[in-house]
Amino acid sequence: MLKTQRTWTGPDAKQRLRILREAKSIAVVGASPNPARSSFFVGTYLQQSTDYRVYFVNPNADEILGQKAYPDLASLPEVPDIVDVFRKPSDIPSVVDDVVAIGAKTIWVQLGIWNEEAAYDAEARGLTVVMDRCIKVEHARFHGGLHLLGFDTGQISAKKQLR
Repeated sequence: MLKTQRTWTGPDAKQRLRILREAKSIAVVGASPNPARSSFFVGTYLQQSTDYRVYFVNPNADEILGQKAYPDLASLPEVPDIVDVFRKPSDIPSVVDDVVAIGAKTIWVQLGIWNEEAAYDAEARGLTVVMDRCIKVEHARFHGGLHLLGFDTGQISAKKQLR
């Protein structure tokens, strides 16, 4: 679906900032132990650059980034504040079901992943939905600076440093 054909709109920037500020824990569904995958990169960022408790969900992995990987959301030791999803668009409805079942409040679907029907359904079931946005990029944008390539520079100012 072209972006111009989309009818669902998610939270604006201020609302996304509030979601990130209020969260204490994030579950990464579809996390991968493969360093070439975007979920690995995002997981690394969340572990190293945030104070969130991060949980990795992948039924085919025992450990990701030195932490236990869980087979599903129901196996987590706590209900996460945000469920960050790295799954194909057709899988999103079943993930919404799982998020609702455990009582989480926010589903965050990663950049490039779009399922408009699932977004409407999730909202109708009481979830806050963020879709087609990278949680790493959004966090870095709001908390300290974002390098052109997407790396957290630690810089708050956009001014170039003098050498």
